[in-house]
Amino acid sequence: MMLTPAHHFRDIERKPEYLQPEKCVPPPYPGPAGAMWFIRDGCGIACAIVTWFLVLYAEFVVLFVMLIPSRDYAYSIVNGILFNLLAFLALASHCRAMLTDPGAVPKGNATKEFIESLQLKPGQVVYKCPKCCSIKPDRAHHCSVCKRCIRKMDHHCPWVNNCVGENNQKYFVLFTMYIALISLHALIMVGFHFLRCFEEDWTTYGLMRKGGAEAQISLREKRGPLKISSAECSSFSPPTTVILLILLCFEGLLFFIFTSVMFGTQVHSICTDETGIEQLKKEERRWAKKTKWMNMKAVFGHPFSLGWASPFATPDQGKADPYQYVV
Repeated sequence: MMLTPAHHFRDIERKPEYLQPEKCVPPPYPGPAGAMWFIRDGCGIACAIVTWFLVLYAEFVVLFVMLIPSRDYAYSIVNGILFNLLAFLALASHCRAMLTDPGAVPKGNATKEFIESLQLKPGQVVYKCPKCCSIKPDRAHHCSVCKRCIRKMDHHCPWVNNCVGENNQKYFVLFTMYIALISLHALIMVGFHFLRCFEEDWTTYGLMRKGGAEAQISLREKRGPLKISSAECSSFSPPTTVILLILLCFEGLLFFIFTSVMFGTQVHSICTDETGIEQLKKEERRWAKKTKWMNMKAVFGHPFSLGWASPFATPDQGKADPYQYVV
């Protein structure tokens, strides 16, 4: 059978001399336990800032253009609480996905002492990453942006400025879900706002702009409630309001489609227990097959509870098995 370049590379890794443990030195100043994880990548930081800006822009338009000026207090209160709750959960999920260690393998652990501690038996194989000098566990891949090997790495997402891996996949799934929900909610509110205000207020505004002073006085006399209608639709002028709503509509539609697709692919990846990289590379399955429900609990925690939907609940995934380095 002809070996592919990938097979050839893995075959080289099987040779003891390839590991060269004497050339791997652990970092001189290892980070303290519990230290915050943050990737210093310019593109990722910019994308994360843009993400927050877009959510805050949606907050501004929903509150100050649509809800606060409205005279329907029940409508404003219910939609305001719902939208702000979803936006808060979306941003909290974004922070957890960005600041949680995705499952980085200790850098420079391919030392002689560590290899001896694995107590390898004849015929057992370990793999070394030549880029970060680490012994790679099964299903780990190296990220060129994080500059680390990541357990069960799915992909590197610039929008959260982090890899999506074993420890933060739950938060990334929640982030895509809540962004899709607030996008859909914003689109629905924009639609209702256009229907309620376009004919009542903005058509009259256009007539007043075209007419002279007499027409303006006449319209004001005939339609006394005009000021109330204008204040109810928006505290901004109709042209400004239309521009703000169109921008929000475009943002909501774009991110609703994007995050819905990402949410669906992530849930499918979890249920099939196959990461995005493994699907892309069509890697041979070397791990035990489990049910979809067990795969979901492995990511979101045991047992099923409201904590699955909370970015503040850390899933209990158990301790890492030291023998997962061995093949």
